[in-house]
Amino acid sequence: MRAAASDVSARLAEIDQRIAQALQRSGRSQTVQVIGVTKYLDAPEMVELRSAGIRIFAENRVQVALSKLEWFQEQAPGISPEAWHFIGHLQRNKLSRVMGRFQLIHSVDSLSLLESLSRHCQEQQLGQNVLLQVNISGEASKGGFTAQELDGLSVTRFEAEGIRVLGLMGMAAEADESTVRSSFRLLRTLRDRLQDRLGRPLPELSMGMSGDFEIAVEEGASLLRIGSLLYS
Repeated sequence: MRAAASDVSARLAEIDQRIAQALQRSGRSQTVQVIGVTKYLDAPEMVELRSAGIRIFAENRVQVALSKLEWFQEQAPGISPEAWHFIGHLQRNKLSRVMGRFQLIHSVDSLSLLESLSRHCQEQQLGQNVLLQVNISGEASKGGFTAQELDGLSVTRFEAEGIRVLGLMGMAAEADESTVRSSFRLLRTLRDRLQDRLGRPLPELSMGMSGDFEIAVEEGASLLRIGSLLYS
């Protein structure tokens, strides 16, 4: 771990304080959850992160994530995280290895992936919680539904087949504060429109990382994907 283990708790406390201040500035009272992005840590290092108070781990590569998950089950079952989330690009040929292993998949970024997940849910008789990834930055390098695609998506069709959509995920561009804020505000607006169509709450907005999480909190984030700020 790049930071000494004893520093991680202090870093997390500072992040929590900054979250509280952002909530106060925006007049929000909702809970915001810090998710530890652990792609650069090996499993033993993640034990220190868990001991410092991180309850959820997030990974972006299937094979690496599963090997860490299995390590915790075998070597440290008493201190395993409360949940594992998947935040990376998900290939359809790896869905069978992912289904039922992650409590939340943040990165459902296309209709074809949503259809494949739905088929796997039916075949394996499993349910899967997901977030729909939206390309809020407009960058070609980032995946996700466009706003127009999301507005035209029939979510209820997939929920009848085992998919449970809990909200949206998005990544802002590395840009000035005004641009970042506009991107996060767009995601919140799209979430609100979708939940109005569905007639039920969509509680999760996964947006904000180490460099922009305070803006994300001010704009309504419920899940923050924090990595380097915790341990670099």
